[in-house]
Amino acid sequence: MTTTEAAPGQDLPTEREVLDWTTFGAATREVAQTVVDSGYVPDVVVSVARGGLPPGGAIAYALGTKAVGTMNVEFYTGVDSTLPEPQLLPPLLDTDALAGLRALVVDDVADSGETLALVERLLSAHCAEVRTAVLYAKPRSVIAPDYVWRRTDLWITFPWSALPPVRPAR
Repeated sequence: MTTTEAAPGQDLPTEREVLDWTTFGAATREVAQTVVDSGYVPDVVVSVARGGLPPGGAIAYALGTKAVGTMNVEFYTGVDSTLPEPQLLPPLLDTDALAGLRALVVDDVADSGETLALVERLLSAHCAEVRTAVLYAKPRSVIAPDYVWRRTDLWITFPWSALPPVRPAR
């Protein structure tokens, strides 16, 4: 199957974690519940685009947090294939508007953790407090997210990247 997960010419690992849409819904509610149970009340949820957009939106809804922002970061280019370091992409978040706020940064996975660490570092310069939440965390991550649904060392297939982009109908 062709997917957006692999770079051209790459094959996906045969053993991997597969998240479906139904389980995704339950997972985001569970993460939101752990945030609430911890006593943390974010003023804003910042999703790391693109993989953090679905969980960020779902968690923001579950928390009742209406202020949502996005940080666009590119790092992974395929299975175990990355740029030398994470790169911010436009449009950029107005970080001045976050001054003094409590932020929850949400991503799909802390794989190497480099992307999440970059966003946390950038927002910490503006926010009163920054915490991080992911659906999955891997043992090699350079950052220990505050809220994690599952831990794995497998490649993860997410429902939003399991299929290739749509093409014009013919």
